[in-house]
Amino acid sequence: MLDEIILAEPRGFCAGVDRAIEIVERALHKFGAPIYVRHEIVHNTYVVNDLKAKGAIFIEELDDVPPGATLIFSAHGVSKAVQQEAAKRGFHVFDATCPLVTKVHIEVAKLHKEGYEFIMIGHKGHPEVEGTMGQLDDGSIHLVEDVADVARVQPAQTDKLAVVTQTTLSMDDAAGILAAVKARFPNVREPKQQDICYATQNRQDAVKLLSPQVDIVIVVGSPTSSNSNRLREVAEKLGTESYMVDNADELKAEWFEGKSRVGLTAGASAPSILVRQVVDQIKAFGALSVRKMDGIEETVKFPLPKGLKTEL
Repeated sequence: MLDEIILAEPRGFCAGVDRAIEIVERALHKFGAPIYVRHEIVHNTYVVNDLKAKGAIFIEELDDVPPGATLIFSAHGVSKAVQQEAAKRGFHVFDATCPLVTKVHIEVAKLHKEGYEFIMIGHKGHPEVEGTMGQLDDGSIHLVEDVADVARVQPAQTDKLAVVTQTTLSMDDAAGILAAVKARFPNVREPKQQDICYATQNRQDAVKLLSPQVDIVIVVGSPTSSNSNRLREVAEKLGTESYMVDNADELKAEWFEGKSRVGLTAGASAPSILVRQVVDQIKAFGALSVRKMDGIEETVKFPLPKGLKTEL
């Protein structure tokens, strides 16, 4: 029978997500609705719907933004072309790109000036990948999604080749792909600090500690959230049955039949209210107690853009 729920530590919001949501909320407070946001500010259904209710309008194309409007770029970052188009149209722009994604963009710009080409490890179509690859318009960033792609990639030259990574990947998967890159291109330049962000790393490490202690792992996160999907995969690769849910309504009682201990974590874009609701539902299925794992306490905080620092 269900005995206890063990909460991974850390879990849920990271500093970049906190900052991005606060940027939208402060812009709404300062300038009034509507505020336009290019792409989902973070990949979480609850967060997006909450901000919609407060007056945020989420768009994909700048054609959908009226002249003179306030526009916010999502936490995933945007291409240079989108930045230039927004400036040309005269929008009042606030950039909610996670500073750790911006760090990758700055590295790309700096090395490109030195004549480097790039191999990017990431998922095709993910907005962060599109934003990073869109920092250059000359085709000098080559995307690889897996080891097989590494064998196929054809940079124009290999003397100056650098590797960058989507910040929300599985550390283990990325390490395997990076090893293949280094085997094929021994002189490839790696980032001074790895691109996979501290929050992604901490949450994956916590799941690695959690999974052997439980019979099932539940990850709270939306289907579009890369880092949430990776958490479920980490648990699964360790041999623990695992499911990802957007909210408590998606939990199924049969998952917990014959289980004693439930591990619970949340992606970096999943708010704590959803975790509380999932805990309540698992308790309703029969769990008797809840305890937190010991884990890293995150103290990272990123500054807000100029123009939004006044108190709410």
